[in-house]
Amino acid sequence: MKESKEYFMKIALEEAEKARKKGEVPVGAVLVQEDNIISRGHNQPVNQNDPTSHAEINAIRKGCQKKKNYRLPGCDLYVTLEPCAMCLGAVVLARIRRLIFGAYDPKSGAVESVMKFPFERMNHQAEIQGGVMVKTCSKIVKEFFKDKR
Repeated sequence: MKESKEYFMKIALEEAEKARKKGEVPVGAVLVQEDNIISRGHNQPVNQNDPTSHAEINAIRKGCQKKKNYRLPGCDLYVTLEPCAMCLGAVVLARIRRLIFGAYDPKSGAVESVMKFPFERMNHQAEIQGGVMVKTCSKIVKEFFKDKR
């Protein structure tokens, strides 16, 4: 890997900022293969009237369309916030190789915060690393909710 995890996480943070500007919870995602960005996504459930319009799902959908395949082997997904169970399910179904996330989500994080996703019982196991740029990724979410109150 030529580019660093921090490089791609910064791009995911740019996506999170797009969500924040739209009044959405600021979460961003970037799908990468061999140091090339395949797709990007940010949270849009409120604006799209779609509870599944999470950053991860949006990036995966775009990536599948671009690759013309419902599976994304060899792809890595960078996300600013620990994914929920729905998004982790999509990671498994898309056969994403590696999931890298920033902040932990004590309200709905399914990697280890609220629940531990049962990857060992699934037909695909993604490699997972959390805590990449955790302070920066946590700050954008905390500031968003602080401003809402």
